[in-house]
Amino acid sequence: MSMLDEPLLRDRLGIEVLSAAPSRVTARMPVSGNRQPRGLLAGGASCMLAESIASLAATLHAAELGATAVGLELNATHHRSVRDGSVTAVATAIRLGRRVASYHVVITDDAGEQVCTARVTCLIVPETPR
Repeated sequence: MSMLDEPLLRDRLGIEVLSAAPSRVTARMPVSGNRQPRGLLAGGASCMLAESIASLAATLHAAELGATAVGLELNATHHRSVRDGSVTAVATAIRLGRRVASYHVVITDDAGEQVCTARVTCLIVPETPR
């Protein structure tokens, strides 16, 4: 199996992209299967959700420039715990530049309460032939 055939981590976490554009991506992720030992949504799963959707948005932006995007920095603050249901994340562009794209990500629970906020920065890099 090549790396291109492997399932993506976002697929393993059950992340479902609801809408996608360079300036805004929305996605949902189930809590079930993404819990830490105490039964709460794992902070790492929230971070992966934030990074995944911001990177998707940055990749869409980079494609308009004939480039691709890679993660550069992630900063997350966890505000409250979640035990069940799902969480929804919205990544909104802060800056869409030629070299860097930055996003503000807000993750909420089914009741609309903020669970986590994150800032994700991606580096825009030229496509290299394979």
